[in-house]
Amino acid sequence: MTSPIARLNEYGQSPWYDNIRRSLLESGELTRMITDDGIRGVTSNPTIFEKAISAGTEYDDTIQALARQGLSSEDIGWELLATDVGTAADLLRPTFDACGGADGFVSIEVSPELAADTAGTVDQARQLHERLDRPTVMVKIPATPEGIPAIETMIGEGRNINVTLIFSLVRYGEVIEAYFSGLERLAAAGGDLSAVNSVASFFVSRVDTEADRRLPEGHPLRGKVAVANAKLAYQLFKERHSGARWDALAEQGAKVQRPLWASTSTKNPEYSDTLYVDELVGRDTVNTLAPASIEALRDHGNPRADTVEDDIEGARAVMDGLAMAGVDYDDLTKTIEREGVDAFARSYHDFIDALDKRKEEITG
Repeated sequence: MTSPIARLNEYGQSPWYDNIRRSLLESGELTRMITDDGIRGVTSNPTIFEKAISAGTEYDDTIQALARQGLSSEDIGWELLATDVGTAADLLRPTFDACGGADGFVSIEVSPELAADTAGTVDQARQLHERLDRPTVMVKIPATPEGIPAIETMIGEGRNINVTLIFSLVRYGEVIEAYFSGLERLAAAGGDLSAVNSVASFFVSRVDTEADRRLPEGHPLRGKVAVANAKLAYQLFKERHSGARWDALAEQGAKVQRPLWASTSTKNPEYSDTLYVDELVGRDTVNTLAPASIEALRDHGNPRADTVEDDIEGARAVMDGLAMAGVDYDDLTKTIEREGVDAFARSYHDFIDALDKRKEEITG
């Protein structure tokens, strides 16, 4: 029987695994997920690595060896990240080849401390691409005001980019513009547009968390804003990837910048644990699935095709109703973006602190 997760591929949506650790790679578990669950990509971030280092001993030998070489905890951290991402990228290479280079990616993000530094983001994104040197690697750049020009620059250099931390439709429009402008720069320089892949990571559950906080208890829009926001983002994706400008890029081999639904684990236990999968199935999209979502889908998942296209007028009505309820959409999304950037920065510091502690415990 086909896994409910693998069935997403049949509907035009790629399931990616939002988790990475050495035991996942070395045990063959990721390979099994690729084969049995149709997983077509992997995402990573410092939070995931911090948990892996704090919870077990699988990195101890490597940490000890690198510490003896005199590497700082931060340098050790990047070495661990690069090694695991490179291994995952190699395991996904057959998927990449089978999909004609359109899928099979693993993402590694630039330091969250660079979220307000365009030049620093560009430099580190180049370094990560050159260090890992695989067509299956994407570098994650946040969609902050300073990140947008860095995204355009990297696409203009023909590099694969996962644009992360998108919450608002306005910012998503800026991300699409950066992608198109970057492709046009690449074309003007004689580059190969068909070799460039990008996803736009539109965050979901955090929108409901903040909207629910601002809406009165029992309000009918609680638990509905995130899905409505994402559905309207998908409509924007379709609208912008059509017309003369896009057609000119597509004729030169450009691929669509797929929307990627991020933060799709349900935070509120009152909501279905597969809510943000069930409601957002759509062609040319990605859904990043955390371990809890993977288990829920395996146990009782039953996704349907093209649900992201259901009741678009209803989605617009939800957003109109949000304003009528006195909730400022722009302020809501700016707040989540600011908190998201801060949370990623804290996770990065926690990751380094965990390495400091582990290195001391191992080396004495």
